[in-house]
Amino acid sequence: MPPIRNLDKLNLWQLAKESVRGGEYDFTKLNIKTGIILLSIPMILEMIMESLFAVVDIFFVGRLGSDAIATVGLTEAVIVIVYSIGVGISMAATAIISRRFGEQNYKAAGSAAFQLLLFGGITSIVIGILGWIYGEHILLLMGASEEVLAIGVPYTRIIFAGNSAIMLLFLINGAFRGAGQAHLAMRALWIANGFNIILDPIMIFGIGNFEGLGLVGAAWATNIGRSIGVVYQLYHLLNGKNRLVIIRENLKLKWKTIYRICLISFNGMGQFLIDSVAWIALTRMVAEFGSVAVAGYTLSFRILMFSLMPAWGLSAAAATLVGQNLGAGKIRRSEISVWITARYNVIFLALVTCIYLFFGRSIIGFFAEGKELQDIATAGLQVIVLGYIFFAVGMTMTQAFNGAGDTKTPMYINIGVFIVLEIPLAYLLSMSFGMGVMGVFITIAFSHSLHALVALWFFRRGKWKKVVV
Repeated sequence: MPPIRNLDKLNLWQLAKESVRGGEYDFTKLNIKTGIILLSIPMILEMIMESLFAVVDIFFVGRLGSDAIATVGLTEAVIVIVYSIGVGISMAATAIISRRFGEQNYKAAGSAAFQLLLFGGITSIVIGILGWIYGEHILLLMGASEEVLAIGVPYTRIIFAGNSAIMLLFLINGAFRGAGQAHLAMRALWIANGFNIILDPIMIFGIGNFEGLGLVGAAWATNIGRSIGVVYQLYHLLNGKNRLVIIRENLKLKWKTIYRICLISFNGMGQFLIDSVAWIALTRMVAEFGSVAVAGYTLSFRILMFSLMPAWGLSAAAATLVGQNLGAGKIRRSEISVWITARYNVIFLALVTCIYLFFGRSIIGFFAEGKELQDIATAGLQVIVLGYIFFAVGMTMTQAFNGAGDTKTPMYINIGVFIVLEIPLAYLLSMSFGMGVMGVFITIAFSHSLHALVALWFFRRGKWKKVVV
């Protein structure tokens, strides 16, 4: 482990290089700001690549027309449930492994990593089988038109069949983050999505004598790229060169650990499943206004995610710092880490807000043609971004809860805001008041801002400090 005193004397540029190069540090003793930089830069770069892939993917798919974009949007509205389960399990990975690292119990951390792989792998196989069988029914349920069904069913089935790569990529990266090995999580996602970006145009449009597979090619590119990322993760998890390692002694089923994983990840899944239900409901409402509306809605969200993903990466530093410091019994240090991370996140998303407000239409015009499509996507971009400063605080508080193992509180907040408020309000504004897609956009900006304020209130109450993991 590099000497902590040397790290604290490095300037920002030197710390940035150190964070990308990677190492294993004691985040319970390192200067908090130094720790945030070492953790957040790889996480931000990781999320930038994830969001860059989403933008590049929609750029190529967009060349196939509005029906292809609509297919991706409708499929993602459901596949996000898979993401939710993967992220839920990754929350358990971060919370449990960060606590064990804070306690310096590395053998128990390796055992937990094996249980996580077992649990996530079995879950993903079940989802893959169901998604393949019911791919057409999923699109029909989401209100897909005949044109969308004609090209979309194979895409949906392949995406679901390959969900194991998505699941494992998420949960193993959650384990790496909990161990403070954010550089490995970053590299895994860069490899996975780097291959996605290279394969996308080849698989969709072809090269040389290969004619391409159209929309189905985008699904194959995603599955192949992410599978390569998982192979990289497993190599580093099993090679014995890091403190987080799965050895032969860890290859035992431990029901107590599985129970703990289930308990934490269930509420974590609940957070994102609830968010996903709201997302599906909103997408279904937008589908009532036609494929162009769905395409504009999908395009605006892909671009919004380009900035929100790095913000999630920054806020994820709070989860690791909270978990490890609680494990070491340093409660006050955990709290200070969250406030500093939130401040950095607010500054970042405030800058992004200005960019989207002034250059939103130009950005949309780069990805899609057609005035109606551009009008809808631009409106979504510029309305939703008005809540970004609140989003910055909310996502940091949520990550702090999850890092502490308190996945229950964010789940309850999500139920209240996204189910009880967001869905009825979106229906009221878009349908009853005749505001159409704009009503959905306004609801999203308002609901997520309120979500942040509620999360802040619960964080200040401090019950997360007493959670046992």
